[in-house]
Amino acid sequence: MTLGRALLCAAVLAMAGCGAAAPGPAAVPVLRAEVVAEVPHDPTAFTQGFEIADGVLYEGTGLVGASQLRELDPSTGAVLRSAPLPDDVFGEGITVVGDRIWQLTWQDGVAYEWDRASLTRVREVPLAGEGWGLCAGDDGRLVRSDGTARLRFHDPVTFAETGAVDVTQDGVPVTRLNELECVDGQVYANVWQTDRIVRVDPADGRVTAVVDASGLLDPEQRAATDVLNGIADAGGGELLLTGKLWPSTFRVRLVPAG
Repeated sequence: MTLGRALLCAAVLAMAGCGAAAPGPAAVPVLRAEVVAEVPHDPTAFTQGFEIADGVLYEGTGLVGASQLRELDPSTGAVLRSAPLPDDVFGEGITVVGDRIWQLTWQDGVAYEWDRASLTRVREVPLAGEGWGLCAGDDGRLVRSDGTARLRFHDPVTFAETGAVDVTQDGVPVTRLNELECVDGQVYANVWQTDRIVRVDPADGRVTAVVDASGLLDPEQRAATDVLNGIADAGGGELLLTGKLWPSTFRVRLVPAG
């Protein structure tokens, strides 16, 4: 290196690095679910959607002939009210929008709008593709997953699809996105058949954190249940987590892993 180049490097080192390797992207933080409390959960509920509104926990359940919309007491897990879906459909994710509740179906090509006060279905709208998870974002749009790496946006009144974003972590698509919860401008998405939840920026689809939710059930319980699939914002930085056919719901806070 010539003297002139050496002096130039010294002058601009902080800005240009002078041939040094540029720093790579910051690692996505890994969080773990620290249990604060455990409450009972109906072990016959094939949980597909989970959301708290005005102190009431709403749950959508699946399976043909057994799909329901339910109201639960979040502190005890007790079922306060329930309403069935048609016997021939498979219920999926839910979200509360004012005095209404939207509920997806899996492969039945429809979404249902419920009256929240009476827990009766008031409308059925067409749904293109599969329905998996659903949540209402801070910007008013509904966010839907369909088992792929894509999050789709819907109008909260008409349910018309208004856009989409692909979810990536370090540039790699994150597929099998399932149950969703919108919290503080971010979308928490359960990755199907794993104990992993990804936190997503819906503006560009980037994963901003990964949550390790393993170990909530003991091995014997886990062997008798299905996958993690229920995320509800409990307020105060805490979440409620459960799964399909799980006997418990866990109130957790997210803390750095390790």
